[in-house]
Amino acid sequence: MKIPDNKPSGTIAFNTNRDGNNEIYLMDVKGSNLRNITNNPAMEYGPSWFPDGSKIIAYSNRDGNPELYVFDLKKDTAIRMTDHQGEDVLPVVSPDGSQIVFMSNRNEKSRSVYKMKIDGSDLTALTDNADYEESPAWSPDGQHLLFTRQLRDLNDTTHAANGEIFRMKADGSEVTRITDKPGYDSGAVYSPDGNQIAFYGPEGDSFEIFVMDAEGKDIRNITQDTLDCYSPSWSPDGKWIAYTAGTGNNYDIYIINIENNEKRRLTNTKIRNESPAWAPVSLEE
Repeated sequence: MKIPDNKPSGTIAFNTNRDGNNEIYLMDVKGSNLRNITNNPAMEYGPSWFPDGSKIIAYSNRDGNPELYVFDLKKDTAIRMTDHQGEDVLPVVSPDGSQIVFMSNRNEKSRSVYKMKIDGSDLTALTDNADYEESPAWSPDGQHLLFTRQLRDLNDTTHAANGEIFRMKADGSEVTRITDKPGYDSGAVYSPDGNQIAFYGPEGDSFEIFVMDAEGKDIRNITQDTLDCYSPSWSPDGKWIAYTAGTGNNYDIYIINIENNEKRRLTNTKIRNESPAWAPVSLEE
């Protein structure tokens, strides 16, 4: 019997309001060596790593409304990437570091998927409809994107309605629905080898982290928790998933081994720690 590797490594970025507002922190996989990389009284949220681990992109309202910013970890600088009266949120850098996808309501219909080059040029709308969308994610080869689309029946009066996970080519073509289950499923991310997808969704009385194959089959619940679990992020070796779990206003960052479901809690506070993003490379000097 194969014994799973129980020695995760690397750096995890995450959101926390431990300073009274939403900041982005870094920590190691033991929950130690914390570092605040934003240090601003405004809101910063949704960290995503550049492929070489040198920078993080996120969104902030430090200039009035949500815009995209790049935080250079060595220079301690913040560079604004978008400038629009709409809300630009949830940016993700492509695996080759050349492009950024993000969500925006600048079409004045609803939140849709947009793409631009890493320097902010060649802005393109990949979706453009009245359905609320969120959580874009690249495939490891950069050829496809995952995202969530809210599908609301005319008689559905619930807050979240039904959220399903869709896949499309990186140019916005060939949009395909890959989940079909009750409730709001979102946060889909490919494993590093592209063979699996992790996402969160409801089961029973709570939200759980699920893993399925790349075509949306063989779905399994890996957290099986009484807490609400969301925002999965794979370790670079594909053996662990970082995620958020909690209830009320108390959420913490956990990691789970996908082979034996061993859980480790990395933060332990009475506030919100959420939206973990595992660095794609080692940041050790």
